[in-house]
Amino acid sequence: MKKYSIIVASVSVLIIAFASCKKSYLAEKPYSSYTPLTLNDSLGFEAAAVGLYNYESTILTYSSAQGWPSVWQVGTDVANATANQQGIEVPYYNYAQLTPTDGAASYIWGKYYALINNANIIIKAVEDPSNTKLTAKGKNMIDAEAKFFRAYAYNSLATLFGKVPLVTAPLAAPKTDFVRAPLDQVNNLIISDLTFASANLADLNAGTSKLNVQGKPVDRANKYMAMQLLAEAYLRMGKNDLAEQQAQAVISSGKFSLISSRYGVRASGAGDYYSDMFVYGNQRRSQGNSEAIWVIEQENPNSVVGGNTDNAQQRRVWGAAYYNISGMVICDSLGGRSIARLRLSNWVLYGLYPTGDLRNSQYSIRRRYYINNPAAANFGQQVPFTGPDTLYKICPSITKWGAFDPNDTFGYAMIKDFMMMRLGETYLLLAEAQVKQSKTAEAANTINVLRTRAQAPQVTASQMTLDFVLDERARELIGEENRRMTLMRTGTLVDRATRLNSNDVQHPTTGLAAKNLLLPIPLSEIQLNKDAVLEQNPGY
Repeated sequence: MKKYSIIVASVSVLIIAFASCKKSYLAEKPYSSYTPLTLNDSLGFEAAAVGLYNYESTILTYSSAQGWPSVWQVGTDVANATANQQGIEVPYYNYAQLTPTDGAASYIWGKYYALINNANIIIKAVEDPSNTKLTAKGKNMIDAEAKFFRAYAYNSLATLFGKVPLVTAPLAAPKTDFVRAPLDQVNNLIISDLTFASANLADLNAGTSKLNVQGKPVDRANKYMAMQLLAEAYLRMGKNDLAEQQAQAVISSGKFSLISSRYGVRASGAGDYYSDMFVYGNQRRSQGNSEAIWVIEQENPNSVVGGNTDNAQQRRVWGAAYYNISGMVICDSLGGRSIARLRLSNWVLYGLYPTGDLRNSQYSIRRRYYINNPAAANFGQQVPFTGPDTLYKICPSITKWGAFDPNDTFGYAMIKDFMMMRLGETYLLLAEAQVKQSKTAEAANTINVLRTRAQAPQVTASQMTLDFVLDERARELIGEENRRMTLMRTGTLVDRATRLNSNDVQHPTTGLAAKNLLLPIPLSEIQLNKDAVLEQNPGY
């Protein structure tokens, strides 16, 4: 399993220089990787911990295969590939092509095991009894941060692949005898790591403070991130009562509240309070987003050197290529330049939202386009929906990833924060846990909190099913959640994709079967693992 068996402690913050002034200020002793010499004090551990966020960011911003964000959306119930598909996403709607040589499955496997290895390096070093430069509390905080990321990676792997090799110590040399651990063992590690993390990670100050109660930046890991992830993991494991407890604890903490009034950089402009959450400059807790539980912050590298990783493709994938229409030009109000590598499914566009639902407003899903070049004879007129152009040039699209960068009018990269967890999803996890325990009245009350905020009709206990909760997740989290992982976690991918979105005119979903509730174990990993059998998932 070469992709992770020879991983050394490399993250984006790779160089920490220690200068000695005993003889000369030029007598520097640099270290090019995290070693016992660098991971023995607070500065070394701090740099290593920050590297975990950076590494997770590289998974989100991967651009070598520009269809990467589409992998997690097309061929599900919410989206389809367009004529502008890139290629990596093809096996995720044409499932006959999803084989053990699949590039996306191999990439995500390798990235998550690298993240696990980086976390393991920190965990081993901070738990070393000979390390006396940190207090017990300081050690626990670093340990908890690393264990959160290890649990995050393992929960993702378990969702995508099922049983996976369990690696709890750092690897710095080739290892070729991995075996897939029973899922119970993987789950037990996730629970242990997240239980420890929720008890030892930082708490949050009230309001929009840029610091947590320990004085670190508020974008660093907090206890509620661990609790929310634990709720999701418990749901995957079928421990629905425990999931309910975790989600309810986040909601009852009083640290978060649903956005229900205009705020931030666009407060006096066109829009509404729901769409305000996704405006660049409004996404962070410190910027007024009271729903934010975990946000991976990105900075424009034109103003902050190293402010982001790679070139995120979410705007290009999700937005429309409207500027290809005669009389249309790239502009800020339309979110900059996109190329529509995917299109929202007809079910989302025409069957999902009830009348009046704020989440379906023109500020969240753009359905009409108007000629915006003043030099055009038909300036100001609506672009008609005719012909194949509607499938990607002016296809209705979400606005959540839209952002115009005057330094990059071509729009290759997206400079926007990643809202990883927010309170809206917490309510949905709670409702799912309640439905799975037949607490339908409680689930209806939970869903109605979101419905009230969205100005949507209230629901009743008789409507509460897992399908309804998944519908509501799409209404609330379209474009934010990894939809494929949600449907794989709940075992509903085959039914929902087939029933709601199998007949797309451009790229219909075909070949989807029960085996696709898990991804194939990468063939390269199986072949490199010469000293033990790394079993393939059934059907591949």
